[in-house]
Order: sequence, then C-alpha cells, then structure tokens
Amino acid sequence: QVQLVESGGGLVQAGGSLRLSCAATGRTFSNYAMGWFRQAPGKEREFGAAINWSGGRTSYADSVKGRFTISRDNAKNTVYLQMNDLKPDDTAVYYCAARGAFGTYVSTRQYEYNYWGQGTQVTVSS
Repeated sequence: QVQLVESGGGLVQAGGSLRLSCAATGRTFSNYAMGWFRQAPGKEREFGAAINWSGGRTSYADSVKGRFTISRDNAKNTVYLQMNDLKPDDTAVYYCAARGAFGTYVSTRQYEYNYWGQGTQVTVSS
C-alpha cells in the first residue's frame, strides 16, 4: 500500500503561482511513477501531468503545458507540481496518484494508477 497526502492548495489570483506537494509513505517511492489529475466543479477528473519513476520523463496535458512543471525528489518521497500563470479555469481539486512502474512510459490514464490522495483545492480568482 502507498499512502499519498497532497498539500499546497489555496486561493490565488489569476497570473499567480502555487506549488503543490504530494508526500508518499508505505512503499519504496522510487518504485512508482506519479501523476497529477484535477477535477473542476461539475466536470470529470482529467489528466494534468505525470512523471516516471526516475524523473527523467514527463508528460503534460495541453491545457497546462508551458505553465505547470512536475518534478519529484525520491530522497524526500515527494512529487511536486509547480503551477505558474494560473487561470480561473485551473480551479479544481488536484489529486496525486501513483502506479507501480519502471521504465520511461508515462501514463495519462487514470485507470492505470493504483493509489490516490485525498485531493487539495486550488481556487484561482479573476
């Protein structure tokens, strides 16, 4: 089992920045590829960003590419999502997720992730 706890959400004005963190406990963190997903009010949860086990490979949704950066620190068992130039459309609950995997494949598919955090709210005001 892997337990994931997100933090760093909050209220920010459009154009501002936030950094989300997701701390993992339970199993060897470097055995897992990680992803960030988000769910806006009234919408389905969608892919945001993902990173492979080593941090050498990343993938981004078109909606966040160039503004968000995913990274990880395996020594700290933590994955991060740096969010810059935030827009009101970025308002959502942000979830981190883990899937046991090595290699360079980075998944954008929710069903491929085994473990999920409880989510952290990000609200961007216009």
